[in-house]
Amino acid sequence: MTRAVQATDTPNVPFQPVSAAALAGWLRLQMTDGVGLMTAHRLLLRFRTPEAVFDADRAALLREVKPGQADALLQPPPDALAALVDATLAWQQQPGNFLLSHDDPAYPEALRNIAAAPLLLYLKGRTELLARPSLAVVGSRNASAQGMLNADRMAQALSEAGLTIVSGLALGIDAAAHAGGLNGPGSTIAVIGTGPDRIYPARNKQLARRIAEEGCIVSEYALGTPPLRDNFPRRNRVISGLARGVLVVEAAAQSGSLITARLAAAQGRELYAVPGSIHATLAKGCHTLIREGAKLVETAADILTDLELLSPDAPGGRPSPDDSFVDRVLEALGEDPAGADLLALRLQQSAADLQGQLLALELAGLVERLPGGMFQRLRA
Repeated sequence: MTRAVQATDTPNVPFQPVSAAALAGWLRLQMTDGVGLMTAHRLLLRFRTPEAVFDADRAALLREVKPGQADALLQPPPDALAALVDATLAWQQQPGNFLLSHDDPAYPEALRNIAAAPLLLYLKGRTELLARPSLAVVGSRNASAQGMLNADRMAQALSEAGLTIVSGLALGIDAAAHAGGLNGPGSTIAVIGTGPDRIYPARNKQLARRIAEEGCIVSEYALGTPPLRDNFPRRNRVISGLARGVLVVEAAAQSGSLITARLAAAQGRELYAVPGSIHATLAKGCHTLIREGAKLVETAADILTDLELLSPDAPGGRPSPDDSFVDRVLEALGEDPAGADLLALRLQQSAADLQGQLLALELAGLVERLPGGMFQRLRA
């Protein structure tokens, strides 16, 4: 049966607002010419804080960086810094907006440990989702109708089991995965490639607004950052870095989703791929990943079983509903469709605890999930 993932599976540390002085240091470090994230982390390992980096003399800096980089770090703060600090502090004070620096205890530990981790995270929405187990679902922007349906249904089933769905807010598979995630208690996280005050693509504006209210939007880019081409491949490491694994639903042979998949493998994450027709262009990338070692999946149950969130039946790996509870659920469901909240009331059980049983019954072919979060009993 499904083991519902709880928020307490990982710690949820209270957020503390970033001070003006600390924010100025972080932003200045990001804006220093010739200093990338890898160099920034090397400096922070030595000096601990951005302020200490900029207080260091040239001799101390030269023990960590090249002369040109040391000279850049010794330059006065850029003229645009003060205005950006003020704008960011004002943004941080708006309801639902949060800012996390790399040294904050609330910074997601899985992300903190990847190569070139973001120095700052801009968050909009339910920040507690960052502390929950999650799975990334990615794929083609030009997805097929079947691929979109697969992504939506798999994401919803995984969300029903308690996994938060992480994706990149792109058109196609990403958007379908976010929509599916929002339909379950696991919800969804969108990692974007613009500043947190921008929405891209515009066609996903309504979806982004819903995610900001019911899920969480994450950006590593400063306010005002437009949709620059290079930012989207870079944000893929954050998508995989936040997740326990990555599921690729559809991908062409040269798809950007393969970047996320290979980053996931490099980060030690689990990698899953949905197979397709040998004649389908959008299956080529998934087949390549499977040949390279990704686990072939056909249903959400395959992933849940692999992550030990679903007790497998022998030998097919399908769910085994709790027999002592199945009859009660089916009796409570009756002949007419009912929502999880109503069933929970009839059974006098919490809706969160019931979701795992409903998922197991659905995957076992005993109930069918209908639009609007309703469930209907299936008769043999």
